Amino acid sequence: MQITQSLHTSINVTNLEKAEYFYGEVLGLPKIERSRPSPGAWYQIGNYQIHLIVVDKIVNQPKHEKWGRNPHVAFLVSDLDAAKQQLLNYNFPIQPSASGRPAIFTQDLDGNIIELNAPFPIP
Repeated sequence: MQITQSLHTSINVTNLEKAEYFYGEVLGLPKIERSRPSPGAWYQIGNYQIHLIVVDKIVNQPKHEKWGRNPHVAFLVSDLDAAKQQLLNYNFPIQPSASGRPAIFTQDLDGNIIELNAPFPIP
């Protein structure tokens, strides 16, 4: 087997309206049309998608105090300082990467952890 591309990540949410606010408004992801009748929303990032799936209860809440050691989704951002300021402007919590690398973590309104990384320097 040879995996050639990651297609999407599904994220469970309990309130679609609040989740759409976070992923669409705060993170600025472009929403796309879905092909499923169940409640949810899809967002496009290049050739990759985020699928929000509505559930009654989130069962895998973060357990470790360092957010990066919990299950999370990571995104590359063009300007990490601007991303940090955007999250602060919307009153979302942030935590710097414990590794010291240029990355921050935040949580959506259901406690799902999102990592935002600065562009990697070209050697």
